[in-house]
Amino acid sequence: MSLAHRRPTAGNQAATPALHPLDRLLGERRPIVMGILNLTPDSFADGGLFVDPATALAHAKQMIANGADIVDVGAESTRPYPGMHPVSADEEWARLIPVLPQVVALGVPISIDTMKAEVAARALALGAAIVNDVWGLQRDPAMAGVVAAHQVPVVVTHNREAADPAIDILADIEAFFSRSLAIAARAGIARHRIVLDPGIGFGKTPAQSLAAIAGLGRLRAFGLPVLMGLSRKRFINAVVPSSPQDRLAGSIAGNVLAVLEGAAIVRVHDVAETVQALRVAAAIRAAR
Repeated sequence: MSLAHRRPTAGNQAATPALHPLDRLLGERRPIVMGILNLTPDSFADGGLFVDPATALAHAKQMIANGADIVDVGAESTRPYPGMHPVSADEEWARLIPVLPQVVALGVPISIDTMKAEVAARALALGAAIVNDVWGLQRDPAMAGVVAAHQVPVVVTHNREAADPAIDILADIEAFFSRSLAIAARAGIARHRIVLDPGIGFGKTPAQSLAAIAGLGRLRAFGLPVLMGLSRKRFINAVVPSSPQDRLAGSIAGNVLAVLEGAAIVRVHDVAETVQALRVAAAIRAAR
């Protein structure tokens, strides 16, 4: 599964295709761990902890030391309403610029977690390697063009304005992905540069989030890598009442099961614990 990557070059001269870092990671055929770096005051699990640039950089370094393959940097909370406070592109960028260049310099692929094409373009220009769009190319009409111009992978996340308990959530996710893939194709994004994320907690009831995780095998029918972002999410509280900070065990259980069902990437807050759990699970399977 190729994710070949070329950056635009001066004078529109053709550049020699190079293997994208995500392509290399997928080629290792092991679970890829994406560590979360929220530069936000209002994220549901760690809002306010990493607004200081020095603290944010130290956290990124620690996640990499603990085994993170990718660092996903975001500067606007995408938590469900109420509690999510939209910010302008300028404010989002003001949170990113003191940290992003230093995190890029750490040497692992950096994903920019944004729903704004303007912010994505600025981040890619500074060396970010992946776009993580929680609205799956369907919120900002310019996003697909930015991804296509930079020829980078994009994480297409399923989302809804509000949860509807009456719908078949897997059918809704499939229809959403089909629309996103059509948008990507029209913009010139190669299909093999797309990662699918069922959007656990986004516009879903806890029961629907559980169904989306359980139905991961069905989503793999698209033939694309699947990212699972269930770390500390609200569905865990529906199973075992707990605060976001007390959902480590539930997050690990979900991520191990997701990987066993074929998830290629897991997006997590707790890198060291997740890496250990995934390696032990892999060792047990290898010993069969």
